[in-house]
Parts: sequence; C-alpha cells; structure tokens
Amino acid sequence: MAQWYLPLKRLADIVAAGFLLAVLAPFFAVIAILMKITERGPVFFSQKRSGLGGREFIIYKFRTMRIDRQHDPFEYVPPEHGDITPLGRLLRRVKFDETPQVWNILKGDMSLIGPRPTVPEQVAQYNDFERRRLEVRPGLTGLAQVNGGILLSWPEKIKWDVYYVEHLSPLMDLRIFLKTFAVVLGGDKKFTRTINQVESNK
Repeated sequence: MAQWYLPLKRLADIVAAGFLLAVLAPFFAVIAILMKITERGPVFFSQKRSGLGGREFIIYKFRTMRIDRQHDPFEYVPPEHGDITPLGRLLRRVKFDETPQVWNILKGDMSLIGPRPTVPEQVAQYNDFERRRLEVRPGLTGLAQVNGGILLSWPEKIKWDVYYVEHLSPLMDLRIFLKTFAVVLGGDKKFTRTINQVESNK
C-alpha cells in the first residue's frame, strides 16, 4: 500500500465530497419529496458500520425498504426482493441510494473509494485476512463494486478488498472512479469478473 498517498487521498475526498454535496443537493430534495409522496416513514436509513481500524460510525443512505420490515444485518437482499419499494428499486439500480454517504466522506468516516463498510457484528467474526480490509477508510465505491458488486460472494468481495489495500495507488483509484460510471450505466452483471483473472494477467 502506498502510504505516501493516504494524506493526498484524504484531501481529494474532502474536495470531492464538498463538490458532490453541492451538486447533488437538488436531487436529494426531489428524492425526499417523491419518497414522502409514495411511502410513509423516514427518508433516510441509518445504521452502525465499522470503518478504518474497526472504528464504528453511523452510515446514511436513502431508505429503499418498506418501513415495517425487520432488518437483519446478515441477510442478503437481492434486487428483486418484495420488501424493496418501487422508488427504492430504482435508486438501487442506479446506485443512488448510497449517495448520502458523501456526508460520511466529508466527516472522515469514509473515502470516495475503498472497501464497502460492513456492520460491527460481521467485523467481529473477521479472520486475519478479512481484517486487512480495515486498513483503509471504507468507500462509497470500491474494487469489488466495479467487478460484480452484489453478484459476488462474500469471499470474492473480501479478495477484491484486500487486493485493493495491497495495491492502493492514485491510478487504482482513478480506474475505479471511472469504471463506477460504466457499472451504473451497464449494470453489475456486465462487469463481473474474478480476482483470479486479474492475478493471472500479471
């Protein structure tokens, strides 16, 4: 991991998060209005997650599930799940449900790019290899998200996350940032590949 890059990465996060908050504010307002018109309950969903070094923080996202649903932190919720609201399904498809986390980036809880943050209950069960993903700030998007995202198994996501930690660089972040737009437009399935394919091409 390029340690010298970490302060520059944090500076870039602050600038990017401030810019994104200003640009996205009108869209946030529209989504909030649509959600209040079509669904009862809060606009945002908040949850405790673990970040850099396992430090806990509160993450924010647009609520995409029905208000009366009981949340299970270990449950995988597929895109076609019946408890996802119509607006929530659209937000998930275009990856917009996670955008309120630009506030977490500005606060320093997260980075624009890095492993996705997981719940403390899951972190408590990490082995030594899995804990390596906690060596950097979690991200709004990451290497696993642009190589299959929700279609990947947990072990596959972990391998991508640790690969990112070991090869962290400005070029790596730039590639992930640019590829994120392609994934939003083309979908996860189109860009799914395994970590073994990357390792074999070295």
